[in-house]
Parts: sequence; structure tokens; C-alpha cells
Amino acid sequence: MKQLLYILVLFIFAGCATTQRAGVELPGEDPSKTVLPEKNTSPAVISLIEKARVATQQGDYQRAEVLLERTVHIEPKNATLWHYLAKLRLHQSRYQDAVGLAQKSSYLAGSNNKLIADNWRIIAHSKQQMGDQAGAVQAQDKARQFSGQR
Repeated sequence: MKQLLYILVLFIFAGCATTQRAGVELPGEDPSKTVLPEKNTSPAVISLIEKARVATQQGDYQRAEVLLERTVHIEPKNATLWHYLAKLRLHQSRYQDAVGLAQKSSYLAGSNNKLIADNWRIIAHSKQQMGDQAGAVQAQDKARQFSGQR
């Protein structure tokens, strides 16, 4: 059952793909780069993630936000949950919040380079949307560094 929920999570919180625009890679749907919940994520949190996925698919970002905020209250040291919240902020065009949440996720991520790279992609996209092209390019370089690309 837990495996099924992990698969379902793919469709809301897919990782960032490498679509180019103005020299900066932007978020997209690429399952090979999807950040899945940590293996020790509680069933209660997995359930909230699934509900947030459904809310997002229905365009109810406010409900998704409430649900994801509950997940980080339950497991505040779970870097992936902060990442999901950062990604939601990005979709809400709350770019400064997305940057801060992605930074927090990276701080908690330890040696999870895949997660850190995706957080840098969120930061790059946010900075580009805020008009900080140089910051976006620097963040994208960091994303490549953590994903092993050069």
C-alpha cells in the first residue's frame, strides 16, 4: 500500500526537468527526477501528501497548502516535505517563499544530492521569475553541480 502511495505522489510533486528558457532550466514533469517521500515517512504524512496531491490536481492550492503545512508540523525535520511545500509556493507564484523553503529543505537534506539539486532548480526558477537573471543562472549551476552534470 505504501508503494502505491509513493507512486501516486509522483504526479503532484514531480521533479524538475531540464526545459531551457533564457539559459535557465525550469520545472517540468520528469518522473526520472521525481523526489519521493523519505522511506521513514509516517503513514499519516503519506496520507496528507496524497490529499494535497488531489487538492492540487483540482486546482485547490489553498487546501494543498494547509495539508502540506500539517505535514511539516508532524515531521519538521523531513527535508522532502519542505521541498514539496517549496514546489507548491512556486506554483502559487510565491517566489520568495519558494526560495526560503527550498533552502530549508536543502539544509535538512544531508547528502541527498537529488533533493538538493531539485531545490536549486526551484530557486533558479523563482529567481528568474523575480527578475534576478544572474541569481537564476548561479542557482542553475548549483543544480547541475548537485545532479552530477557539468
